[in-house]
Amino acid sequence: MNTLETKTVADLVTENIKTAHIFKKYGIDFCCGGGISIQKACEKANINYTDLERDLLNVDNTNSRATNYNSWELDFLTDHIINVHHSYVEENIPLLIQYAARVNKVHGHHYTELEEIQQLFSLVATELGGHLRKEELILFPFIKKMVKAKKEGSALPEAHFGTVVNPIKMMEAEHEEAGELLRKISVLSNNYTPPQGACNTYRAFYAKLEEFEQDLHQHVHLENNILFPKALQLEKELNQ
Repeated sequence: MNTLETKTVADLVTENIKTAHIFKKYGIDFCCGGGISIQKACEKANINYTDLERDLLNVDNTNSRATNYNSWELDFLTDHIINVHHSYVEENIPLLIQYAARVNKVHGHHYTELEEIQQLFSLVATELGGHLRKEELILFPFIKKMVKAKKEGSALPEAHFGTVVNPIKMMEAEHEEAGELLRKISVLSNNYTPPQGACNTYRAFYAKLEEFEQDLHQHVHLENNILFPKALQLEKELNQ
């Protein structure tokens, strides 16, 4: 028999803070109203239990298999970055903005760093929003054109930005800016450590912030250390 149905929302969040984000996604109160069973929470929120159960059971399922990104074609790598990392940013920024506002409103009078954390994350959200669009609309399509040109043996495609060096330098600078903002958040939050006795929303906020930073590190690694150097090399080859 599935024990999830009989567990309370609060129990599950206490066991695994990551489940808080699932409950948040479905609009289920896991903080003050978390004392009811998951089954009752579904009935109350008019949620399909099967859908919620699937997400809860998969909350820890991450692809830990070592992946040789360095062997991938650049056009495939750009698609992976968009589908995995850009999608992650777009899905989680609204959630983090909600968490930041709620936690600051309730606890900011006592933990004054929360207001600065909220402001800093708002800057992260704004900067990354524009950053992703530039990659998806300008840089990545040009990299795909270069890959196509190499396969077809044709000339380097023209670009309004001149050389691919220019947008790459801009993206690298923006990576550094976003990384610095998250480093400040990490320091202010004591490396994402909630205070003793913090409520579930507070804990979920810090856990999600830490996850967000980890994803950004992987995201930036794929671009700065694999995609961008190879794109620069490909442009040189096509110019010969």
